[in-house]
Amino acid sequence: MFSGLVEGLGEIVELRPVGPGVRLRIAAGRLAEGTAVGDSVAINGCCLTVVGLDGTVLDFDAGSETLQRTNLGQLAPRSAVNLERSLRVGDRLGGHFVTGHIDATGVVDQRTDEGDWSTFWFRVPPRLVRQMAAKGSIAVDGVSLTLVEVESQRFSVALIPHTLAVTTLGQRQPGDRVNLETDLLAKYVEQQLAGGLPRPLS
Repeated sequence: MFSGLVEGLGEIVELRPVGPGVRLRIAAGRLAEGTAVGDSVAINGCCLTVVGLDGTVLDFDAGSETLQRTNLGQLAPRSAVNLERSLRVGDRLGGHFVTGHIDATGVVDQRTDEGDWSTFWFRVPPRLVRQMAAKGSIAVDGVSLTLVEVESQRFSVALIPHTLAVTTLGQRQPGDRVNLETDLLAKYVEQQLAGGLPRPLS
């Protein structure tokens, strides 16, 4: 479980084919301190397991399913990624509960900069909008954000200078693909309103 509060930026050092997937080697800096093989780390919001350590470089394996359903398949050497280590019992929760299981990807539809502040609109699969509400929570590339407006196929968020500076969102431009995870409670509410039966994916 994660909070959506990014601890730092990592950089892709190497992408090495391994079986049907790839091994991601990420320079994690100080975040590697105290991290062990088997630990969970959210990379752009996607929970992966540490499979190797080499100083401050962490290794992760990502299967073909993960690469296809998230933006991790678009990474290249020197790409920046958001990193967050999993929560420990007793940690303060400053964002919202994030599982690290990506629901879908969205696309930056519009970016409006006003000085050091920015408003982003993201275009998303319509099925996800049923789990969104203004002032609710959303994780975009692992960053816990508050929804401002929600339309039939897109939503907006307002980003403060700090978020733009310390996460990859500051680099995002229209057309860029992002990982999305809707609020955990909203998923259960939607299922209950649907009579407890899973909805089709499209």
